Amino acid sequence: MNQNPGWKYLLLVLIIVPAFLYALPNVFGEDPGVQIAGIRGTEVTQSTLNSVTNLVRDADIEPIASSLDRDGVRLRFANTGDQLKARELIAANLGNSYSVALGLMPAMPDWLASIGAAPMYLGLDLRGGVHFLLQVDIDAAQTRATASYVEDIRNLLREENIRHRGVRLLADSTIQVRFADPETRTQGFDQIVRNFIDLTGVVNDGAEFPELLLTVSAARLKEVGDSSLQQNITALRSRIDELGVSEPVLQRQGADRIVVQLPGVQDTARAKDILGRTATLEVMLVDEDNAVGSAVRGVAPAGSKIFRFRDGTPILLKRQLLYSGENIIDAGSGFDNLSGGPVVNITLDSRGSAINSRITSANIGNRMAILYVENRRDLKLDAAGNPVLDDQGREVYVPKRIEEVITAPVIRDQLGRRFQISGLDSNAEAQDLALLLRAGSLATPVFIVEERTVGPSLGKDNIDKGFKSVLGGLLAVLVFMGLYYRVFGLVACTALTLNLVIIVAVLSLFQATLTLPGVAGMVLTVGMAVDANVLIFERIREELRKNSSPQVSIHRGYEQAFSTIVDANVTTLIAALVLFNFGTGPIKGFAITLSIGILTSMVTAIFMTRILVNLIYGKRRVEKLAI
Repeated sequence: MNQNPGWKYLLLVLIIVPAFLYALPNVFGEDPGVQIAGIRGTEVTQSTLNSVTNLVRDADIEPIASSLDRDGVRLRFANTGDQLKARELIAANLGNSYSVALGLMPAMPDWLASIGAAPMYLGLDLRGGVHFLLQVDIDAAQTRATASYVEDIRNLLREENIRHRGVRLLADSTIQVRFADPETRTQGFDQIVRNFIDLTGVVNDGAEFPELLLTVSAARLKEVGDSSLQQNITALRSRIDELGVSEPVLQRQGADRIVVQLPGVQDTARAKDILGRTATLEVMLVDEDNAVGSAVRGVAPAGSKIFRFRDGTPILLKRQLLYSGENIIDAGSGFDNLSGGPVVNITLDSRGSAINSRITSANIGNRMAILYVENRRDLKLDAAGNPVLDDQGREVYVPKRIEEVITAPVIRDQLGRRFQISGLDSNAEAQDLALLLRAGSLATPVFIVEERTVGPSLGKDNIDKGFKSVLGGLLAVLVFMGLYYRVFGLVACTALTLNLVIIVAVLSLFQATLTLPGVAGMVLTVGMAVDANVLIFERIREELRKNSSPQVSIHRGYEQAFSTIVDANVTTLIAALVLFNFGTGPIKGFAITLSIGILTSMVTAIFMTRILVNLIYGKRRVEKLAI
């Protein structure tokens, strides 16, 4: 009646062994480290790893370990002193083609990493780090979207041979279009409304000349605001990858703010610098008629401007902006079917497609340049190289604009909604360019309005208190169960310990983030997981009081308590799922840990304890149960 078939022992081993293996990395902790990654197409190879390792060793800084993965080179050190020295040394020698970031790296053995094991991520409240609240300038994005219609209206009126006296953007974000007479105004009004469905206009008869006052629809402006906010979140995430941050938190707050939490970040100044940047891409035509002479003389004719490639080579571009990154809805890297070289596949929106088709049709054989523009704030330094402070003792930052041409391919054919950018040096450069086109395309200004730093000592204190709370709750339950239910209580204690190990293993396997509310969920799980065993053991006692045999009591106790246990856990699981769907970050952390604990406790409290009880009392005659 109470015997275990062989498959149950096999299944038990298949659960316990992986659980201990994938929970084990959390025991080893983390070491201070340095991560090196390539920027804008620069590849990180084995030679990079060898040169960096030799560089720090020549400076008498011995790394604990060094490795190369898809994210770049990682070096681990014994203390933060070696870490900081190594970072300064590496940054000074590698130059601007690489990012060198500080971080905390797992100290687990390589054989655990080879099976895919990794410690679970710790949230900001446990690990320490930095919290930013960013303000997105939605008004600037909407103004830019409105201004883009000005040139489009000029081109439309020119193509339709409708004469006008000027198109300009007024201070209240209204587009003013002046005409020579009312008849021309009527023709222009019809064409504008037909081609730009997002524009609404009114006739102004009180002006000096017949004119139209056009405004962008509220729905379009809201779409622009939401899109710019989401693109900034995506762009910020790609920049945070440069810091080597594990599991950053980026989420929208309200209509125009973004919350950024960077657990484990030690270099907060670098994080602040990267988050404060804004970037965009602009497409312009090369001034082929004056390119050679202007590049030599360094003087640009009217309507053009000299820009430079990343290697410093000058190139003359026409000032007229064709379209920008906000017209690109998708971009991906690939290889050219004919040459086999790396390319970037671009998909434009309807406006960008119309512009692209018109411009490329008229400029076959000429070049079209992709200009990368980055707006950032650099720390202002005095003559001695020290930071300049304002009247309130805060560091002063000055705006800086970076403009560089990424590529300038020749237009071979009329392009439309989809086209390719070729002429790239490597696949890594193509991947970086695709990322910039997808994620870093919209130059919506971002301002840091709130900054909070959580020190590692506070995070360590939270971890210690959280560990003590879980251990205290576990020990209290173990003592009670052992004294009250004796042998059966010890069985429940074993299952409860295994339950905690499995929870940690699941969190580590799925790389979930453990926060302080998540620790509270684990403490609650400790109390809830033993409830199932209490129901089973009390049902066994009830059967014994009915003078049932020990073996029958064990069998009926497990069978009859099963439905009650499932009902209780399912209702709790439903509540946890509701918390996860409607709660904020901390509530979700609590709900995730609680949900995992409920599911694993069903396995340990019913399946594992039954195997252990059968192992102790099965296959033999029992006169009395120690319960």
